[in-house]
Amino acid sequence: MKNLFSLKKYFIRYKKKLLLGALFVVLSNVGSIYIPLIIKNAINALTVKVSVAQLIHYSILIVLASLFAGFFRYLIRQMIIVVSREIEYDLREDFWSHIQKLPLRYFQNNSTGNVMAHATNDINAVRSFLGPAVMYSTDTAFRLVIVIGVMISLNPSLTLYSLLPLPLLSILVYKIGKLIHEKFTLIQEKFSELTTKAQENFAGIRVIKSYVREENEISQFKQLSKDFLNRNMDMIKIQAYLQPVLFLVTGLSVIIVIWLGGVKIINGSLNLGDLTAFIAYLGILTWPMIAFGWVINMIQQAEASMKRLNKIFAEPYEIQDNDTTNNSIKDLTGKIEFNNVSFKYNENLPNVLNNINLTIPAGSTLAIMGYTGEGKTSLINLIPRLYDCTEGEVLIDGANVKTIPLELLRTRIGIVQQESFLFSDTISNNITYGLRKHDQEKVLKSSKIAHFDKDVETFPNGYETVMGERGITLSGGQKQRASLARAIAIDPKILILDDSFSAVDTNTEEEILKSLKEFMKDRTSIIISHRISTVKNADKIIVLSKGAIFEEGTHDELISLGGIYADLHYKQLLEKELEELN
Repeated sequence: MKNLFSLKKYFIRYKKKLLLGALFVVLSNVGSIYIPLIIKNAINALTVKVSVAQLIHYSILIVLASLFAGFFRYLIRQMIIVVSREIEYDLREDFWSHIQKLPLRYFQNNSTGNVMAHATNDINAVRSFLGPAVMYSTDTAFRLVIVIGVMISLNPSLTLYSLLPLPLLSILVYKIGKLIHEKFTLIQEKFSELTTKAQENFAGIRVIKSYVREENEISQFKQLSKDFLNRNMDMIKIQAYLQPVLFLVTGLSVIIVIWLGGVKIINGSLNLGDLTAFIAYLGILTWPMIAFGWVINMIQQAEASMKRLNKIFAEPYEIQDNDTTNNSIKDLTGKIEFNNVSFKYNENLPNVLNNINLTIPAGSTLAIMGYTGEGKTSLINLIPRLYDCTEGEVLIDGANVKTIPLELLRTRIGIVQQESFLFSDTISNNITYGLRKHDQEKVLKSSKIAHFDKDVETFPNGYETVMGERGITLSGGQKQRASLARAIAIDPKILILDDSFSAVDTNTEEEILKSLKEFMKDRTSIIISHRISTVKNADKIIVLSKGAIFEEGTHDELISLGGIYADLHYKQLLEKELEELN
């Protein structure tokens, strides 16, 4: 239960409604428990002498008590079940908020399907505890106390004998509940695998079809589904023992009461009405016992799910504003410095960047080149703090990026990622995604600079055309230009283009660069590319090799060095000549 204790703050938030719900539980049980007493009096009256008027009187009392109990049982659901939905909403919001603030490192180590399973199945299991489990456990607790109290008042010794099987019930429920907890944990883990597989298949459906691997994926998914089914069956088999055990225990209590109560009636020490009331009270306790087993199931499942959720809630944000944040910084001009910067993605992995020292003056353009896997993207990811450097420091305008308010830092940096990502929304909303409010003028202006406007004119609804998932309805070049328009729209002080022209032809790239020239004026720009034509006009070019700056200078200076840059230059010239010949 220690994991469910973390829900305490939610219960405190809705304590007034929950306390009111508990009051309604008491009132409902008072009405229910009063009925056997009326029956007792009626039967005792029948054994002596009773009139029709008295029978009508007892009948009306039973109806009124039933209405009283039913009305408050309705209010119980209106309070406790509604509160469970409100807490579910709060828990889901807190989970989503936490996930959004986690570093990229977390998402590299955890699959999307696993996170989705937490957001759906686990939260739903916790909700079942918050609603039915809390309601029935509260109801059961109050009913047991009140009913046992009334039974003792009727006959203390008979009550004691009728409760003898309860310790056995406690032991059995504990052992079965522990097994359910273990089995449900395994079920949730397998559900995460199943969700991950489904998510990967939906995302990679074009690859699956291209390689004709549908049957293979169906087979793998079928096996995962079968494993998921088997784990569920294991738990269901254990749950199947619980209900018969509960009925057995309550049945033993009834047998004891009928046997000993019958003897007492024969001896004249107990009235028939009292015995009838006793049996009625045992009947009233039967449902709480059954509900108790159901509640144990839900509690154990919720405990397992909350344990998984708490693991995520325990994940540190790593990158966030803190006591060192300088809130007096209100804007950036764009001077960037890397001082002895080294970086690695994990403590157990080697450095991706080694002792980088680099200064990028405000308003200048830096180009970064190098072979694949040399650390180009890793370097630029340190600027907006998508990751923090392992050693050294990254400065903007002389301030360590760790001290700059995170929102300010990222809203002043426009990034076009290596892999363009677009949301399943209108083109207009995708372009204005980084803005706090929609601005159609910026949509048109940024699209024109990115040379995306002509393409949009051919779409059926223009900028209001809804794109498919991840922009699947657009070509690779169109997605890159839409992403470029999105970065331009926020009017950044620092513009970072991470190989963002790889899917466009050289002619289109040249036109975009011409349009960008005016926009990039007085802005710090960083361009990563494999094409010499893209970077040759930059104020400074660096070449990364093995995570370190291997060469740096202007285009002409690097050509004269005769190193990696010059080698790339001559190879691309040769490729161009061969294309022209063909």
